[in-house]
Formats: sequence, C-alpha cells, structure tokens
Amino acid sequence: MHWIAPSEKDTAAATLEKRLWDAADQFRANSGLKAQEYSGPILGLIFLRFAEVRFTAQRAKLQLPSPSGRGGGGEGAERVSRRGSRVDEPAAYHAEGILYLSAEARFEYLLHLPEAADIGARVNAAMREIEKHNPQLAGVLPKTYNLFTSTLLKELLKKVSEIPVTADYDAFGRIYEYFLGEFARTEGQKGGEFYTPSGIVRLLTEVIEPYHGRILDPACGSGGMFVSSARFVAEHKKNPAAELAICGVEKTDETGRLCRLNLAVHGLEGDIRHGGNVNSYYDDPHAATGRFDFVLANPPFNVNAVDKERLKDNVGLGRRFPFGLPRTDNANYLWIQLFYSALNEKGRAGFVMANSASDARSSEQELRQKLIEARAVDVMVAVGPNMFYTVTLPCTLWFLDRGKAKTDRADTILFIDARHIYRQLDRAHRDWTPAQIGFIANLVRLYRGEELDFTLGGDEARAKLIELFSPSSLAGEGRGEGEIRYRDIPGLCKAATLAEIEAQGWSLNPGRYVGVAPGEAVSDEGFKEQLETLNEELEILNAQARELEATIANNVAEILEA
Repeated sequence: MHWIAPSEKDTAAATLEKRLWDAADQFRANSGLKAQEYSGPILGLIFLRFAEVRFTAQRAKLQLPSPSGRGGGGEGAERVSRRGSRVDEPAAYHAEGILYLSAEARFEYLLHLPEAADIGARVNAAMREIEKHNPQLAGVLPKTYNLFTSTLLKELLKKVSEIPVTADYDAFGRIYEYFLGEFARTEGQKGGEFYTPSGIVRLLTEVIEPYHGRILDPACGSGGMFVSSARFVAEHKKNPAAELAICGVEKTDETGRLCRLNLAVHGLEGDIRHGGNVNSYYDDPHAATGRFDFVLANPPFNVNAVDKERLKDNVGLGRRFPFGLPRTDNANYLWIQLFYSALNEKGRAGFVMANSASDARSSEQELRQKLIEARAVDVMVAVGPNMFYTVTLPCTLWFLDRGKAKTDRADTILFIDARHIYRQLDRAHRDWTPAQIGFIANLVRLYRGEELDFTLGGDEARAKLIELFSPSSLAGEGRGEGEIRYRDIPGLCKAATLAEIEAQGWSLNPGRYVGVAPGEAVSDEGFKEQLETLNEELEILNAQARELEATIANNVAEILEA
C-alpha cells in the first residue's frame, strides 16, 4: 500500500523550536565550537528555563496566604508567616516533584548578569547549586560553560528566554526533543547512538500501550522511549510519574546524563545506570529477568566481538539468554533475547532491529524458531529507508507479547509492510505523520480484537482504517456495510500461521508474507530497498565466511605441526 503524505516543511518553519534552533546554530557557527561541545550546554540552558518556570509557579503558591486566614492579623497573619517561611525550603518543592533553585541558580539571575561578569563561571556554579539541592541530578548537569565567551552566553540566554513562561511540559518537551534531533542530525553517526526519530518511537509506544507498570530500555540513549511512554500515559488522562517505573541502561556516560536531563525536563525520574563500563551484554543492573511489563529499545545493529565466554552462565530457561547463544559473531540475537527475557508473563516489547535478523540463517535461524514457537512474536513491521538520520537502510520493528500464548492469536503473527507509508521531509529524510502512526497502531488493535483508539491520528487515521477494512462486497461480505474488522490486504498486512512461517524457513520478513497489491509492480525504489537488504545480508555472510576460513586455517596448521 502506498500512502505518501505531503511535506509540512512550511508549517514547521514557523515554530518556536525551529526559530530557537536556527539562532543557536548560527551562534555555534560563529563560536568555533564543535557540535558535541555545544549540544550539552545548550540543552542545559533549556532545562534551566523549564526548571525555573515550574519553580516560580510553586514559589508563588507557597507565598499565598492561607485560605483560612481572617483579616489582616491574628491567627491568619501567623499562618501566612509560617507558610511564607517555606518558600526557601527545598522540601516544599520536592514534595510536588519540582526542583529547588537557590537565588544564584535561577535563569533570570543569569540572564541579567552584565556581560563583563564571567558568565561561564556563574552558569557552572548555578549548575552545581542545582545538583546540591536536588540529589537526583547529581553529576548530570553540564558544567563546561567556561568554553563559551560571555558574549555568546549572553546571546544564548536571551534567545532561550524567548520560551514563554506560560509554556507547559509538552511545549518544553517538544523544544528539547527538537534540539536533540537536530544535534543528532548535525553530529552524524554519533548522533544516531543517542537519538531515535520520534515517529519510530511513537509507533513502538502506541503498539505496546504502556498504560501502567515497569518499563525497561537496556540501550536507552537520551531517553526518548521513556518520554514517549510518559506522553502516551498523559494523553490517556493519567499521571506518568505515578503510572510508570522507569529503568534504563546506557553504556556511554555522557549519553546517560543526557537521558536523565531529558527525563527531568519532562517532569520524570528514573533509575538510569550509565558509565562505569556498564554494558547490557554482560551486566544486569536492574536484575531484569521476568520483572518488566514493557521493554522498548533501539539497540546497535550487527555488533561483533561480544565475549560469549562471559555469557555462558546466563544461558538457559529463566535466564537472560533462554534460547542459547548464536554461533555467529553478531549480537542481534543477544539483544532480542535480552528483551524477551526481561518481560513478565504478560509483558510486551517493541524494538528496532536490522532487517537481516528477520531472515538470518544457521544458529540465528534456530534461535528465531525457538522464539516463534514460544508464541511470543506478535507483530512485525517493515520500515522503509531514510527514517533515521545516520543510516539510509530500511529496518524492521519487532513486537513481542508474552501474554499472547493464552489468546486466540497464539498461532499467528501479524506482518505489516509500512515501507511505502511515510512523509518526505527532504531529499534524504522521511518520517510518519500522526495520522499514519495512528493508522498502523489501530491496524494492530483491529487484529488483536482490542478497542480502537484514535487519540493519535484522529479522524484521518479513522477514515483510512474504515476505507480499507470496512466489509467488502467483492470479498463476499454482504453489501459492504457493518463494523470494520481485520482481514489480510495484499501489499499491506497478513496474519500468517506458524505453519506458513515454518514453510518460509521461520522467516520474520514481512515482505515474504504480505506480497504486492493487485496491479502493483515492484518499483525501482522497492528494488533498491531489496538490493540494500540483500547486500547487508551478504556482508554479514562474507564476514562469517572469513571467520570460518581463519578457523579452518588455524586447525590445519595445528594438525600439520603435530
């Protein structure tokens, strides 16, 4: 199915976040600083602006006279005095989930410093003060403002002050995420390590539906999966801080701090383990096995040189690698098993994976077969190229559901081909519109027999679903009237049985099942996607062949020397 939405570049150009970014990027171009030197401090200033907006609102509440006060004196005035004395108590802010800011750590104080002052040193001191009074941020905030000239910092503070004090969580969150995305684009490959495009994250969230429970991302980057989950909860009229327990692991210390800052900007807290050589292959800081309701992740693809000797004690039923270790030098099926094993008996996972994992042969095929036979694979979605900032290759979204085995979907898997559903942002980048995400998510709900939810996507997503899944008179379903219900649609979706999947060599590649819509040929672009995927698989096979060749050569040499 082809659904190519019109670009909305003109609309985006008018947004506050776009104007702020353009100005900040222009300042950077004139500063001589590298993008990675610039990104953390800028995000820190946006965070401080947000923290002060919330702090100021709470301070104003604490200064209000008690509603039970009577007149201008006596008991009422005494209450005002007692209540007023709490305006400088950190606990009075922490109790409401708000950060306490001492006088010299406030955005307005820094904004009005004279340019002659050493503004970099003052901002560094402000960040230390915030960490001192708010222990959950210890070691998180950037303190490299001494790299900036006072003139540059003054300009940046003025620009960030344009974010209105009336801005809510969502507005600050959008600005922060926009900057994260733009920094990811600017930093190239390094940016891809900490940022997953919001459209991908949003679809993962919509399909696993994290209404309430413990959520894990063992490769959490800057925390986009957690933020998206919180937004999902908020849109369904619940308090994310009360509904979700957030746990993450991030190998890179700098990125882990970025994640904790991202959570703070969105009014969230989480147990994020980062730095100190923590590595999700070897380390399990959250004792994750069987403990999580939800797992969301975008792990690094096709990682090699993992030391499998260190993993052997974690192989077997009820352990981190329940189906065994792959013989190939590729970590994809280590990640997949980590996600699976972290789930409780009703847990759901959604994650991004290289296309090659869906069709990989040899030991990886054996592991995939065990996963399929465990009735845990629920939905597979093929995603087209250019959805990520750093790689052009297409990918696949995997969805696991350990509660599925006890449903009437136990012996089927839903395959969706979304390669031709997108919005073209520019020549090299694509994303999904809210309507497209809402449509795909509700296609899954239709298949599962769940209540449809158009909170995301609204009328446009509903109309597309009705257009495609209303009863069809051509298919012998009456006169095309009545409620919509799931059915296989060539070129879009197919609910394949385990027998059909076994016949395809246990492949989880949606293209093998969905096929092509009647009258629709494989386009040049489709051929290019297939060729890129095959080339990726060929590179992996070549690497494995070289590894075997070296092993054989060593064995022959040892025999001849004996």
